[in-house]
Amino acid sequence: MRLKKYNQFLSLTMDFLDFHHHQLSKTGIYNLNLNEEIPAGKFSAGLHPKDITENWKSDFEKIKTVSLSEKCLAIGECGLDGIINIDENLQNEIFKAHIHWAEEIQKPIIIHCVRRFSQILHYKTAKVPLVIHGFNKKENIAQELLDAGFHLSFGRATLENLSLQKIIKNFPIQRIFLETDDADFEIIKLYEKVAEIKSITLENLRDQMLENLYNIVRNG
Repeated sequence: MRLKKYNQFLSLTMDFLDFHHHQLSKTGIYNLNLNEEIPAGKFSAGLHPKDITENWKSDFEKIKTVSLSEKCLAIGECGLDGIINIDENLQNEIFKAHIHWAEEIQKPIIIHCVRRFSQILHYKTAKVPLVIHGFNKKENIAQELLDAGFHLSFGRATLENLSLQKIIKNFPIQRIFLETDDADFEIIKLYEKVAEIKSITLENLRDQMLENLYNIVRNG
């Protein structure tokens, strides 16, 4: 019954939500590429730090346009990356632009963060739900993000990383999402592992992930 309720609200037709992925052949939330046409299914739209150019303002206008679609469930992925050769002040300016737009249209944000978690925490006052995608860091960082109100999305590394499994075991299930990102594996494998870690049934985990999405979209 819960599955039917959430799928109807979100216009989804799936059992196991893949919160963030890059393959059109998959169901879930597809990460739309810049200048790509709106897909048939649900998607998110944002300017990844690696795609920032001198034309970012016009690129961002395109993102704002496509993100108005009912099929767009979230803004992103966007955020801060400490490895790429893009000016950090510019990255922060563009990330703030995403937050302001997300607040205006009331949609959650999917965040890309590499070696910049202390800076990301400064944005905890955003008035929309914030989800760190592909979380693969230490327990103390997870706790700081939890205390600041963030959600965490976990990917393939969870299948083998014992430290991540410990984090998931202790992390509130209402603040978790599961994703394949750009990895080539079936999302059901991740659900099976997390259900085992959390000592719950696969069905209950499936319903909880859809409920979590329902909550951040409804409360965007």
